[in-house]
This record gives sequence, C-alpha cells and structure tokens, in this order.
Amino acid sequence: MVENGAFKMENSGRRVTLITGASSGIGAELARIFAQNNHDLALVARTTARLDQLADEISATGRPRPLVLTCDLAKPDAADQVLAALASAGASVEILVNNAGFGFSGEAATLDRGAQVASVDVNVRALTDLTLACLPQLLAVRGKILNVASTAAFLPGPGLAVYYATKAFVLSFSEAMTQELRGKGVQVTALCPGPTQTEFQTRAHFDPNMLLSKMSMMSARSVAQIGYDALMAGRRVVVAGMANRVLAFATRFSPHAILLPIIAWMQGMRRDNA
Repeated sequence: MVENGAFKMENSGRRVTLITGASSGIGAELARIFAQNNHDLALVARTTARLDQLADEISATGRPRPLVLTCDLAKPDAADQVLAALASAGASVEILVNNAGFGFSGEAATLDRGAQVASVDVNVRALTDLTLACLPQLLAVRGKILNVASTAAFLPGPGLAVYYATKAFVLSFSEAMTQELRGKGVQVTALCPGPTQTEFQTRAHFDPNMLLSKMSMMSARSVAQIGYDALMAGRRVVVAGMANRVLAFATRFSPHAILLPIIAWMQGMRRDNA
C-alpha cells in the first residue's frame, strides 16, 4: 500500500526482480542470469508463449517459477497494469530491470510516424513511468535499478534518429537518478551495449548490406552478464565490450560535424541525405 508517498510493507510477500522485454535477447539472458543467482523473477513482455517458455525453463532448474506478466508497454497505463498484477500476486519489486526497447532504421521523415512514437512510448515513457511507480517499493528495501541504454546514447544517430535520442534520455535519466538516490540505498546502473546478437536488427528493418549489419556483434549472454555484474558492483554506467568503450570515449571528443555523415553512412543513408 502507499501512504504519504512511501511504500509501507505490511507483508513483505514475494520480492522479485522485474525484467521488461524478457521474452528474447538481452532481457531473456538477464532473466537466466538473475535466476542462476537466486533472484525470484517477474517477467514482462507482449508475448505470453515466450514468457511461459522461459519461465518453464527456469523452474525446471529447481528455482521458483517466475511470474509471467503479459503487457504492451506502449500503452499509457502499462506501469499501472504491471504494478497491479504484482500486487494481486502478493509480490513487490526489489530490483527493476528496464530492458524493453526498439527502434526503426531509416530516415525519420519516411518511417511510419505512429511506429516511431510507439518506440518513444516504450523506450522513454514506459521506462520512466515504471521507474517512478516502483520507486516507493525500491526505497523501502534499498533496491536496485538496471536501465538498458546503448552506445547510441553517446551521439546523434541519423538513420536511427528517434532510437538514438531515446537512448540518450535513458542514459541521462539513469545518471541523474543515481545522484538523486545517493544515500537512500537505491543503486542505479545504466548498461550501454553496442551491436548485439538479438532480434533488434530484424525488428528495426536493418538492410543486411549496411555496414552496421556486417559488424562483429557481442552475444546477448555476454552483454547481460556484464550488466548484471555492473549492477551488483554498484557501477553507475557500464559500456559492454572494449571496442565499444573505446568508441564511446572517442565520440565524446569528436565534432558532430564529422560524426554525423559517418554515422549516416554506416547506417545505410546516402551521404547527400546526411
């Protein structure tokens, strides 16, 4: 229950790690890693069948079967739906993992407007709303938050303009929350993967001939392990992979006038449109 803005635990019940976008990719691997480290889980995604399959896989190892919460995070009331489902199951959040996110490749002016706005709803609004909704519970147990950003957060991204902008928000929001929650016992970590072997490229409609599609990619498992380790170690920001760390560092000191046409070219845009 909520009293005067603070979550009061009359009955601690089931304390879970809530993972969004858990049906595949980094989210599914994070679920496996958290489970292996004896965390009880609640899994959120749009696809019930995939979540059930993952929950069955985890329970088959002898660990508690994760709660399965089917929810479209693009909906305005998604956070309320998730918290209500947890409450009805007698569960509260001790670790929040905001992993869900997607984007679309191409020039923003040519892509479907509704689809692009939906990506903002998931990548930004839902992440923010769910974080704020869970904060009373997290403060009560001195919990943790892992936000999955991206190396895209460090620079503008012509060819994936909306996606890059949303990930810049995630990184900025995460770092600010780290400072605000300092001393209150809640740890916030931003995980910034580079190109990763997931379904993101397919959903984003990447051209297989574009340079980004041909780049060496990290496995979702290795990225998830880096994120888990960083969260447990209390790190503020972690960039997955040495090459990505070098890239993220270099972009901080490179003029955007030089970077923008390079990024546009890497993402398959003609240089005269960059």
